[in-house]
Amino acid sequence: MKKLLLLCVALSLVFFLVTFASAADTQSVNGWVSDSQCGAKGAADGHEACMKKCLEKGAKVVVVTDSDKKVLEVENPDALKGHEGHHVTVTGHVTGNMVHVDSVKMM
Repeated sequence: MKKLLLLCVALSLVFFLVTFASAADTQSVNGWVSDSQCGAKGAADGHEACMKKCLEKGAKVVVVTDSDKKVLEVENPDALKGHEGHHVTVTGHVTGNMVHVDSVKMM
């Protein structure tokens, strides 16, 4: 019985650590939703129509950060549908030049 209880406590601790570690990776980034063809040049008001045309031609959705104008390719572009050309705060997991969007909020 003690072994079973100890095993349950150990598993609970492992699940807690995994959850805590994955939450620590989450970042919020302020920036503009743009396309890979225009990149940082599309980080401005009025880029929505141009961005939609570029997306139709095969460009990818990107986020251009406010702080350093870094272009982050979006792993799950459907998360930003309806935010084309908008200034947003994206919360998600940033790895290198990629971002997986968990949530998006208009600025």
